[in-house]
Formats: sequence, structure tokens, C-alpha cells
Amino acid sequence: MNSSTASVSPSPSTSWFSNLVRSRSGNPGNPNMSNNSNAADGSGSLKRKNNQLRGVLFKYGPKPVQVAFKTGDFKQQVIFIGGLTDGFLATEYLEPLSIALEKEKWSLVQLLLSSSYIGYGTSSLQQDAQELDQLIGYFINKEDSEGVVLLGHSTGCQDIVHYMRTNAACSRAVRAAILQAPVSDREYRATLPETAAMIDLASSMIKEGRGMDLMPSEANPEAPITAYRYHSLCAYMGDDDMFSSDLSDDQLRMRLGHMSNTPCQVIFSMADEYVPEYVDKKALMERLCKAMGGAEKVEIEWGNHSLSNRVAEVVEAIVDFVKREGPKGWDDPWS
Repeated sequence: MNSSTASVSPSPSTSWFSNLVRSRSGNPGNPNMSNNSNAADGSGSLKRKNNQLRGVLFKYGPKPVQVAFKTGDFKQQVIFIGGLTDGFLATEYLEPLSIALEKEKWSLVQLLLSSSYIGYGTSSLQQDAQELDQLIGYFINKEDSEGVVLLGHSTGCQDIVHYMRTNAACSRAVRAAILQAPVSDREYRATLPETAAMIDLASSMIKEGRGMDLMPSEANPEAPITAYRYHSLCAYMGDDDMFSSDLSDDQLRMRLGHMSNTPCQVIFSMADEYVPEYVDKKALMERLCKAMGGAEKVEIEWGNHSLSNRVAEVVEAIVDFVKREGPKGWDDPWS
């Protein structure tokens, strides 16, 4: 595990956040502009190396894969849940986010699930939720957590929505949720030529009681995938189908309405490469937030799926939300 030492010494007259990421140059409307999160020289600057964090690596469950990495030693945690194929350091904003959260006395936690990296094809939202509950239970029982905020990226957003529906005991420790890039796997995969035939095959296998059998490799070349998980991701109203633009308002409320019980922020990339061109992104975001009972909307203009080209904006939005909606006194989740 590589590590680096981060030091922040902002001057009283300078915003700590402005020192976190270098001032951006160029036209703000230029989609090719990217944020520079490299270390800056001079007084009050952040000194660090890219993609290196110092923290604690620990086990949170019985499976070998159940490992998490925590930066900052605080009683409040933001738990990052990545998307398909993701693991540690899944997005470029995680490094500056961890430092920004430390400034506010929050820890950032990145976890590995059975579905991480290429494991997603043989896993499920239900299994992810069980493992996430074990992680939150770890913080409650071992570190006296005062509450957590869940931060989902891409398919990690589905994990959060599913987990909050379970009403698991530890879910009461979730003070807020952030959905970054909540997009439809189904609508994206529908643009691929092989998808329709493979959905039919997956449906047939499930009807035959072979839902846990693997699909042919051409269905999902990047990782082995069961008929069940393929159907969940690709079929209309599959278990993973939560953010599709063709779902009715009633269907969205059925899938997302329970999130109204939790303060939520939706961060939508307005140039997300995984959203088909025919989708009205602004209208979709409005409908998703309405279905969630009025979630806070954050539009990132020109932002790509992972927001690698809008790091400063997403970090600022997340930290601002966490400061406003994080724990304001502890309610014992076991009471």
C-alpha cells in the first residue's frame, strides 16, 4: 500500500477549499477543461502525490474480499460505493475528497464488496446490501460511529437505494445519501447490438431455474455474469432498473420513494457518456429527485460519468452537503 503525507496550512485570508485544488484556468464552458489536483507549491498549499492516500486498511466481514480503507480517524464516516468494475480509488475525486473531509473531521471509507472489480457478474444488490450493513455495523460496534453518509457512484447508487429499502438495523445510522451518476445500465446496454438476444437468453435460463448459471462470454466480455445479474442489469424493470428515463412517474416512486425518509443529494453529469443521447438529462434528474421526495439537485455542466474533468466542483458539492446533512446528534441505531 503506497502512502503519502498530506499537509494543509491555509492562511486566514484564504479559503481552505481553494487551496485543495488548483485554481482552474480557461473558459468554464470548455468541455475539455480538466481540474488539476496535483500538489501545488507555496504557502498554504496542499503537498501530496496523486492517487496516494495514507490511512488504515482493515477487515469488516468474514469473506476474504471484505476489506475497507479509511482515511482520517473520526467518528463520522462517508462511505464510497463504486460502480461496476470499481475498487479502491475508483474515481479521481476521491483523493481530494478525503483531504477535504478530514478538514471537516470526517473520514472517507472505500470498501471492497464481493461485487468489486470483476465480481459484479456473480453478485447482486442484495449481497452488496448485506456486506454494506456489515461495514456500517463495524463502525457502530468497533469505532463508536456517530453516523455515516453513503456516497454512491454509478451502479453504487443502486446499492444505496436497495440498502435503504431493506430497513436493516444498521441502516438507521445512515444520516444522508449522495447519488453521483445515477444512470440506467439498461438504457446504456440497449445501445449494444447483442443485448436484446442476451436478455431473451437470460430470461429463458431464469425460467428454467438456471438463474445462477453463467451466460456466454459474449454477453459480458469483461467479466463472468450470471443469467440473473444480466437480467437484473439489462431487462426492463429488472432489480437494477431504477433510473431509466422510460419508467413512469409511478414506477420511479415505487423504486425510489422510500429515499424520501433520508436527506439525499443527486449529482448528475450533464455530459455523461453512459447516458444515451436521446435522454433529456435535465428532465430525468428532475423526475428522479421528485420521486425521491425532493432530493437536492446538483448539475455538473460538461461533467463526464466519473467527473474526472470536474473534480473541484464535485468535491465542493459533496462536502457542502455533508456539512449540512451529516449527524447532528446521535440516535442509537439499536434503540
